[in-house]
Amino acid sequence: MRTTRALAVSAAAVAAVGLAAPMAAAWNNPSNIVAMPSVIASGGRLTVTVDGCPRGGTMTSPAFRQATLSSINGSNETSSGTATIDRNARAGSYDISVNCSGTGTLTRPAAFTVIGGVRGGLGGSTTSGATPTDMAIGGGLVAAAAVGGGVFWMRRRSERRI
Repeated sequence: MRTTRALAVSAAAVAAVGLAAPMAAAWNNPSNIVAMPSVIASGGRLTVTVDGCPRGGTMTSPAFRQATLSSINGSNETSSGTATIDRNARAGSYDISVNCSGTGTLTRPAAFTVIGGVRGGLGGSTTSGATPTDMAIGGGLVAAAAVGGGVFWMRRRSERRI
């Protein structure tokens, strides 16, 4: 009876150690990459947080230059960093690759999406705005509305005299 109990306890201990070993080995590897905001315009600032990266490291993407990850105060397992999206980055989804100091690398596919930048400054006078033909048609419609309103107003005045 004692032998059976001893074997059962030994088997339970070996199973516990066997199940805990892979978790302990994976504990210090980067496990999750979060990019905020997930949709950003070119030229914007992207904040990246990495779990399982206690000593910081670097992050890279085709949409921005290599940036530094720093350990977050109060958390010994998480690092964070900020990157500026290139102004000439094309619209689309981009991956982020993280290299944590001494603990490994991780790539998150389609971590964030770059949308086209906003055209500002010239107001509608760019070539993608109204063409001269559009302006002529709009001006003609405004002129017709003004003439029609004047005729209607003059006609109403003459009806009151009768």
